Amino acid sequence: MCRPVSRTGKNWADTRSAPTNLIIMTMQELKNKIIEIGKLLWDKGLVTGFNGNISARVDANTLLITATGTCLGFLKQEDIVSITAAGEVIGGVGKASSEKLMHTEIYKYFPEVQAVVHTHPTYTNGYFLTNESFTPKTFEAKFYLGLVKSIEQTTPSVTDVVPVIKELKSNNIVVLRNHGAVAMGPDLFRAFVLIQELEEQIKMDLVSDYYQRSPTDAPTRGHVPLSEAKGYVSRAPASVRQEDPSTLPTPQPMNMKAPQGNHPSTMDSRFRGNDINKSENDGIVKKYKLFSKDQIAEIVRLINSDAQMQELGSKTAMNMDLAVCLQETGDIYSFTFVNGRITKTGQDAQAEFLITANESIWRAVFNREIDPFVATTQKKMNLRGDFARISKWYAPCSRIFQLWTQVPVE
Repeated sequence: MCRPVSRTGKNWADTRSAPTNLIIMTMQELKNKIIEIGKLLWDKGLVTGFNGNISARVDANTLLITATGTCLGFLKQEDIVSITAAGEVIGGVGKASSEKLMHTEIYKYFPEVQAVVHTHPTYTNGYFLTNESFTPKTFEAKFYLGLVKSIEQTTPSVTDVVPVIKELKSNNIVVLRNHGAVAMGPDLFRAFVLIQELEEQIKMDLVSDYYQRSPTDAPTRGHVPLSEAKGYVSRAPASVRQEDPSTLPTPQPMNMKAPQGNHPSTMDSRFRGNDINKSENDGIVKKYKLFSKDQIAEIVRLINSDAQMQELGSKTAMNMDLAVCLQETGDIYSFTFVNGRITKTGQDAQAEFLITANESIWRAVFNREIDPFVATTQKKMNLRGDFARISKWYAPCSRIFQLWTQVPVE
């Protein structure tokens, strides 16, 4: 288990046992970071007026959170209060944000999370007024954001945190429709970046749609209604859809997520395995014990018998050692690939690439609840190895992750 590390570089088994002056300095540093992030949100147009709130973890029992009625762009030290993990104010002169319930519950459920940012970005809010989910189009954004889902919000402040927690299990950012976005992370800046990235990708999506239309069509651009968001509906004008199919967006291959929202499926039909369709159609799905001999054997069989995987592995000269590690036990399972084909399995801890995660995350991966690429960039999973090197095998690795979902766990 990882030990907490102070911002002065010292390791403490329990932050409460650290010297008092270091705790105070850490709280002051955190307040300054919160002020910096608030100003950054304001400068980037991601927050307006008195909306939004920011929090950070001091230790297992103490949080810092912006006070209610404060402007994030012009925060002062006294605008940030300290509260217990249960939400009781223990320091500061203000009243804790009205969203303190959501913040405290997030920290309670995700002990590794160190920061939470909640704000009301204009384009994000506008998009999710008429859409349920969003999948970015660019590669890097897909790695950081993945499929962003939304949940219904019917009150000014979050009173039911359960749906928020549910979505944050698979992604570090979720949108509350009619309200705003919530992001969590290992530090304040990473939480901020998720908010910024989502807003920028939605802007890009809007620009992309505009350029798909002629100047005469652009002013009459419509949105996909929420009722149609369950499956893909072309966002091109009706005249274009009927007369020129070549102008429709091309599905991008190798995304393990099922199609949602108003975007096309990102899994090209050429790469859909017959086993997946068969099991879904028959309604019979065999489940395996996590990383059992049977599951490992089935993974090898699927990968080595999959024509698309062999094509991609050969085309990209996928020659590498990939290992997976179960964090709780330290058990490692390794695979040696030669042109995309597994030639050897074992327990090689020195494999070039090692993916480590706890049991709940691995279960979510094999049960199609989380994208491994997104989980890695959001630090739900840890990748040891040169990401730039493995990125050239993005297509076959994506196919591997798709095949993994054919061996769901109990």
